[in-house]
Amino acid sequence: MAGPKEQPLPPDVIGREDATEVLRAFVLDGGLSIAFQRAFEEPDVWGLLLVDVARHAARAYARESDYSEDEALQRIVEMFEAELARPTDTGTTSPRSKQGH
Repeated sequence: MAGPKEQPLPPDVIGREDATEVLRAFVLDGGLSIAFQRAFEEPDVWGLLLVDVARHAARAYARESDYSEDEALQRIVEMFEAELARPTDTGTTSPRSKQGH
């Protein structure tokens, strides 16, 4: 049975017992399905994580498309702000214990 198309582990975490996976995200039926653990003492650290992810995505678009890194990052930020202001789908969050994990 085939599973999801997963990303490989980043090279710097391989063999590291102190590495903790905090987020998995999958596109499914045009939507987003995620699994995560809180992982940080303070919620503002998630802001840093999200900005880091946005910067990596902008670099990928600059490398693989006609967007510059700045243009790609600007588009990501604009959509982030629009989605915060007018959510298209707020989704639901279920505790892992209720999902059998």
